[in-house]
Formats: sequence, C-alpha cells, structure tokens
Amino acid sequence: MTFFLVVLLVALAFEYINGFHDAANAIATVVSTKVLSPRQAIVLAAICNLAGAFIGTQVAKTVGKGLVDTGAVTMITVLAALLGAILWNLLTWWLGLPSSSSHALVGGLCGAALATAHGQWSVLKWSLVDAKGGHDGLWPKVVLPMLTSPMLGFVIGMILMLLLYLAFRSATPRFVNLLFGKLQLVSAAGMGLSHGSNDAQKTMGIITLAMFTATQSHAFDRLPAWLGFLRTPTFAEIPVWVILACALTMAAGTAAGGWRIIRTMGHKMVRLQPVNGFAAETTAGLVILGASHYGIPLSTTHNISAAIMGVGATKRLSAVKWGVVERIVWAWVLTLPVTGLTGYAIVRLLQLAGAT
Repeated sequence: MTFFLVVLLVALAFEYINGFHDAANAIATVVSTKVLSPRQAIVLAAICNLAGAFIGTQVAKTVGKGLVDTGAVTMITVLAALLGAILWNLLTWWLGLPSSSSHALVGGLCGAALATAHGQWSVLKWSLVDAKGGHDGLWPKVVLPMLTSPMLGFVIGMILMLLLYLAFRSATPRFVNLLFGKLQLVSAAGMGLSHGSNDAQKTMGIITLAMFTATQSHAFDRLPAWLGFLRTPTFAEIPVWVILACALTMAAGTAAGGWRIIRTMGHKMVRLQPVNGFAAETTAGLVILGASHYGIPLSTTHNISAAIMGVGATKRLSAVKWGVVERIVWAWVLTLPVTGLTGYAIVRLLQLAGAT
C-alpha cells in the first residue's frame, strides 16, 4: 500500500509537470499575438484543460492496457516509467524545447516493461486486432500517428491559412486583426480542451494500471473497507476519482505556466498575427480531438508545432526559423529512445538493489 501511494504521488507529479510543460501548447499563440495577456491565457488554458479531461477515456485505456502486457507489469515498472518521463520533461523544459510528454510516458513504460520482463520483447504489444476489430498496439496507436500527425497538422494548417488569405484578401489589416483577435479566443479554448482530452488521460491510464497491478499482486488484500475503491480486479473503466484527480492536477500545472517553451513556440519559431494563431490552434485542436476519440495518445506538442510551421510557411518558407525547428525535431526524435532507455535503466538499478 505504501509503495502504491508513492507511485500515485509520482504520477500526479508527472501530471503537474505535464501541465506546465505543455501549457505552451494551448496558450503560446494567443500570448504571442497579444490577444490575451499571459495571465489571462493561463487561466483560460487551465479551465479548458480541466474540462477536456472529462471528455472520454479511450486514451487512458490505450496507455493503461493497450501498449504493454499488463501481466508483466509491476509497481516498479510503473514507477520507472513515470520517473523516466519526468526526467525528460524537466530536461526539455529547462532547454525550452516543446517535446512530447505523451511519448515520454510511452517510452518510459515500454523500456520499464522490457526490463521487468528481462528483455522479452513480446511484452510490448506492437500491433494487434481487438475483439471489436479495432487496431491496438504501439504501431497503430503511437508510432504511425507520431509520423503522420505532424505532417497532417502542417498540411491542414497551411491549407486553412491559404483559404483564410483568399477569403479576406480584400479586408483591411485592422478588420482582420479585430475579427481574428476575437475568434482566437474560441480557437485557444478549443486547443486547451483538446489538450485536456488527450494529455490528462495518459496519467489516468497509468494510475489505473497501478491499481490493477496492486490488486493482482494482492497488495490491496488487507485494505480497510473505506479504501475498497482502490481495488481494481479488471481494467474495464477509469474510476471517476482518478479522472477528477488528474484533471485538477493538470489544471494546476497549467496555471503554473511554462514560459521557456512559450517563448520558443510563440516567438522564436515564427512571428504570428491573430489570424495565424487562429489557423494553427484550430488545426491542432481538431487533429487532437480526433485522436482522442480513437484512443490515440497523440503528441499535442507535435501537432501545434507542426501547425504553426504550416501556417508560417504560407507567408514564405524563410518566415519559419528552421534552425529552431531543427532543435525541436531532434527533441521529437530522441524522446522515445531516451525515455525508453531511462525507464529500462531505472528498473534494472532497482532490481540490482533488490527492490523487486
């Protein structure tokens, strides 16, 4: 029970860090276009992240039971996965790089599960078809979306921006700025909602996986009656208290802000006007909500970054500061292998220390 509480606290710490690390996803553009002040933008993002966390649980189920064999998972596995993701998030936050918290957690979980299974690669669910004919596993739910969703965000962002240019080509700059200054409030709220619908759910899945693991290992057998709600004999649904705890924690983390990453996305990568911010946020929000519906733990960071690039490229390719983009891409590429190795190493160290 004590070890479960440690894992729970670490999971909520990850969710809090995820909130301030990824706050830039929802508010960088609306701050950089000066539609809202930083304080106003953070309040809007926190509220929308909170609301978005209650939109379905498909992503939570994917992370909790759709990527690795739950029978090979221990509490050490879950703890190592979370620690690997936290270390990577803090490093990239300190460097001001908008990396993916989603992929950090997935990478940490896969590496930790592989170490727990003593190198048996079969513990990783690469690709499979469930009873309803749906596709699950790392390839359809993580790797393929990791490759295609940024391209989708780039292309849709570029097309939407070109359509807006055509539609308002005769309008005065003052009218366009006033109109999209108001519309960007809606798109920023939608971005915050989509972020909550996807990112908050990953930690829900991890906490539920920890409860399922503790129940299966009989760690909860002697729980007092008032803690009976922790027992999770089957991984069927995400408990309401887990949803609420993760939603509130992410909202609190978002309220703390993430100014290093906001400067990279909102200022260093490309200069944005309200119409550009609206196009980028609308594009990313729609892609992420679609992914949440299908249970795909998408990188919200990848999508808003790619959408900003696509929108910026409609001005001219040189408008995008490709040197900054190169640093971001390296962070994207390295996230899964680095967190996987970190999760693996933490489990092995704990095994050597006799903690398993």
